[in-house]
Amino acid sequence: MNRNSVYILEDRGLLYINGDDAKEFLQNIITNNIENVSKNRSCFSALLTPQGKYLYDFIIIKHKSGYFLDCEKKIIENLYKQLILYKLRSKVDILNLSNEFVVATLTKEKFLELENSKDEVGFTLKFREDPILLDPRSDKLGARLVINLEKLYLSIKKLGLEVSNLNEYYNYSHKLGIAQIDTNNLQDKIFGIECNFEELNGIDFKKGCYIGQENTARIKLKDKLNKRLFAIKILDGEINSEEITSENKNVGKLLINNKNPFGLLKLENKNFNFDADLRCGDAKIKVLRPDWF
Repeated sequence: MNRNSVYILEDRGLLYINGDDAKEFLQNIITNNIENVSKNRSCFSALLTPQGKYLYDFIIIKHKSGYFLDCEKKIIENLYKQLILYKLRSKVDILNLSNEFVVATLTKEKFLELENSKDEVGFTLKFREDPILLDPRSDKLGARLVINLEKLYLSIKKLGLEVSNLNEYYNYSHKLGIAQIDTNNLQDKIFGIECNFEELNGIDFKKGCYIGQENTARIKLKDKLNKRLFAIKILDGEINSEEITSENKNVGKLLINNKNPFGLLKLENKNFNFDADLRCGDAKIKVLRPDWF
């Protein structure tokens, strides 16, 4: 990504969680530790099924007396309904602010030019009273600015940035092995820990109980992580099947089928042969190795 590029993530939505019980409410349901979220620290987290399967993922950012949840816009209504189900008698307000606020992303280099910034994933500061943070999943994804839509373009001008093609950002995210588009296709089909949430700083194994914690901890402690979500590159042909094969042997399943596809691949002795000849339907494919693997 170009140093002075900014990408307006119009496909991201924002919920705002506020109220006397907001911190406790989130702590009881999310995979990460809300105690670590402050005006100077944001985190990546997820909501799982009771069985530990993936439901939703989001970035949590402290804002005023509450928390922003930065998530894929297409799932925001369902996430809102899920949170309302868990609310019960908690003193919590849940607002959908997607029409008022927007998320933009800029490079790590530009973020580090800001006064008081730090080279730490999740580090958060204010720019013109709006939170800007180094992506808590990976600093290679750059920084995220959460801002009122009316202030967006003036802030972009003050930062000396130029709006760039959004596809550049998501293509780069795909190369890093971080799924952000069509994540609803993962719902209830894959364990949260298989989504590489540990490597992306999205799970705290030392915090107390949360929904799906038992199976997540069991997979971790008993070393039962035998599948992982990986980015897939199409080398030739067309994907017209979910089954991923190597020498006519099933080695995985395609879960996200768009221009930046992802599949759940089986591991052998905790490893994967990234040089293997793989097929998905009529397509010849390659599994991309993420830096953290």
